[in-house]
Amino acid sequence: MDLGIKGKKALVCAASKGLGRGCAEALAEAGVNLVINARGDEALQATAAYIRATYGVEVTAVAADITTEDGRARVLAAAGDVDILVTNAGGPPPGLWSDWSRDDFIKALDGNMLTPIALMQALLPGMIARKWGRVVNITSGSVKAPIPQLGLSNAARTGLTGFVAGTARQVAEHGVTINNLLPGIHDTDRATSLDGGVAKAQGIDIPQARKQRQATIPARRYGTAEEFGAACAFLCSEKAGFIVGQNLLLDGGAVNATI
Repeated sequence: MDLGIKGKKALVCAASKGLGRGCAEALAEAGVNLVINARGDEALQATAAYIRATYGVEVTAVAADITTEDGRARVLAAAGDVDILVTNAGGPPPGLWSDWSRDDFIKALDGNMLTPIALMQALLPGMIARKWGRVVNITSGSVKAPIPQLGLSNAARTGLTGFVAGTARQVAEHGVTINNLLPGIHDTDRATSLDGGVAKAQGIDIPQARKQRQATIPARRYGTAEEFGAACAFLCSEKAGFIVGQNLLLDGGAVNATI
């Protein structure tokens, strides 16, 4: 399918690996030029080189912490006017509700709510002026069904979801759409880290912990970055202009809900 976005420019955050990289590669395959960001320069540059060589698109790599004001300023300065924004940041650490302090919540909000909002505030005016734009926020299935040990993520990402719900309806008339992708468990470093925590707590090895969690997913497997990226690219396409303010679960059926 021709997504109709060849030659457009996208900013993809946390794109050196995992779900962010999956989105960046799917957009590059559709002919989109990229500005990609992550904190680690070595992995980021390697990803940029691979995407250039594989898909033949322009790729600008900016190593910076997107959750800081200085990091955002450097990324936005390098990006300039973009047609597509994919926000993404690592989730806060797991824990117990009684252990989190105000500082823990502020850090979670900065990373998973206030940073994507700041990026949208910076880039939406240009999209509106050009009468076309796409924003996809990578959030979490936890905004549909909270995960007890991920309470910091539950809170911050749900706040972002509320912001998007209102804002998406205000910008849609200008040809700009904002939607959220809600991943369940995908085969990424984050999944490996969480499986490691389970393995340690239960005194089992990581393959056992992984098998145990896969059994809770109706698809009986973890998702892949490639299929997640394909969903992202579709939401960024010309074909998705009538999809506004939605939350698309990619979780293998793990969230047990009718709607």
